[in-house]
Amino acid sequence: MKVVVFLSCIVLVLLSGCSPSQDNHLVVGMELGYPPFEMIDQIGRPAGVSVDLALALGKYLGREVQIVNTPFDGLIPSLQSHKIDVIISSMTATPERAKSIAFSDPYLKTGLCLLLGKNSPIQSITDVDKPGRTVIVKRGTTGHMYAMGHIKQAQVLVEDKEATCVLEVVQGKADAFIYDQISTYENWQRNQDKTRALLQPFQVESWAIGLRLDDAEMRGKVNNFLKDFKERGGFEQLGDTYLKDQKEAFRKLGIPFYF
Repeated sequence: MKVVVFLSCIVLVLLSGCSPSQDNHLVVGMELGYPPFEMIDQIGRPAGVSVDLALALGKYLGREVQIVNTPFDGLIPSLQSHKIDVIISSMTATPERAKSIAFSDPYLKTGLCLLLGKNSPIQSITDVDKPGRTVIVKRGTTGHMYAMGHIKQAQVLVEDKEATCVLEVVQGKADAFIYDQISTYENWQRNQDKTRALLQPFQVESWAIGLRLDDAEMRGKVNNFLKDFKERGGFEQLGDTYLKDQKEAFRKLGIPFYF
């Protein structure tokens, strides 16, 4: 089900007032189901890294922010049909997606890695692609794209929800879940008795803000914002607010952090 979150006067107080003109809205598409980046807080408001980034972009542009909660595989069509102005939803900038939309400069680096059963003998992505093994991926993600292009011998299952993919691994119905480092770390922490994680990425990726191909002016403004936000320590602050434990864990593992 598609849930649309319109930032009314109650929520718009996060920015500056309750009577913006419709033309002054910055309509941001994201899937609010990917904590700590995109989520809904305890009182039903959008929250997370991407929400804070969207609000900072709106402030930089002088525009009120309206967030539309959209299934991940519906974000690009929504951008193309002008239902939203930008995508800020932990989206990897890929050559395939770049045929349909433009991307800002990257603002975060991550990579694909593996969530496995606790006693799994798998030690690398090479071990995954063998007859008799089952790989699970979330539809529309780069993990899904990777599996379609590289997994030739193992069975590939595709699900719409991250939680379903994790459950399949926890219950032993799938041997591996291909997903990003951040989520894999979180899912491992929540299921340490049943899973383990190979967090060293086998494919490095960059996240960026999605924009329409014909909106060069907006791309320039967004890139200027990202440069300014980074120079002012904005990303460092977001990391400390939402990802403090992950930063420390990755430091201990010798894996570069995201921002």
